[in-house]
Amino acid sequence: MKANTPSKTAQYMALYRAMETRRPKNRRLFTDPYAIHFLDFSLRLACRAAVFPPAEHLLYRCIQRRIPGALASGLARTCLIDEWLETTVSRGIQQLIILGAGFDTRSLRLDYLRALPVIEIDHPDTARRKLQVLEHHAPTLPGNTRYLSIDFDRQSLEDLFRQQHVDLSVPTTLIWEGVTNYLRKEAVDAVFGLAAQLPKGSFIIFTYVDRKVLEDPAAFFGAERLLNDLAAIEERWTFGFRPEELPTYLAGFGMRLIKDTGAADYRQRYLPERKKILKGYEFYRVAMAGIS
Repeated sequence: MKANTPSKTAQYMALYRAMETRRPKNRRLFTDPYAIHFLDFSLRLACRAAVFPPAEHLLYRCIQRRIPGALASGLARTCLIDEWLETTVSRGIQQLIILGAGFDTRSLRLDYLRALPVIEIDHPDTARRKLQVLEHHAPTLPGNTRYLSIDFDRQSLEDLFRQQHVDLSVPTTLIWEGVTNYLRKEAVDAVFGLAAQLPKGSFIIFTYVDRKVLEDPAAFFGAERLLNDLAAIEERWTFGFRPEELPTYLAGFGMRLIKDTGAADYRQRYLPERKKILKGYEFYRVAMAGIS
């Protein structure tokens, strides 16, 4: 990530949510009225034009050509994580922590979070930009949400929690979306080690990339160009898991793998009719583990 600038990939995810919100109510997966405000001028203009079907189709084609499968994967995994999060709320969690929150707006758009404390944590540059946008466009900032910042590769999450008096004694769900693939192994291990200290009945929902895409990007449609583009904006992918090794890795932290699903599956679940944008990004996965 370039110094002193918010994450570009966080903006792209906001673009996808904004595009979905512009679709007719009976055709959209979710509504995020704040997403469009995180976009720069050109992306905001393109998104607003996409309310017209010809412009929408053109924008879909441009994104699919540039980053095959990313749009559909981003939309579907948003729905999937929302669904899994709601399940953990129904099981009695008492707090939500979102690591690498980016321009996520779950605490604003999901009614079932209103009664829960929510803590959002991200890189200082992205967190600063997010607060600027929300303070300008949201009627009020949600009173149940705290916004903290950290550089995951250089600072200790445990120290941050201690300094900010984050209560880790209550059942908690951690959401860690779109982050692990940018870190060093030591940083990933440290977060799972901290999550393992949460009480029984806690959960971690996280995304990761199949390590094979880092070792042999040509094995996946569109991956070589994607990795080159990420390097150009200084947001390189550096870490992944092999799916078959994940249960053993989590067991080392006293966690049990509950669910692990890839983009091909969750896109088919939520977007079966959008066949033209379902190819590519098969290496991207979402998993949920429980602390026992």
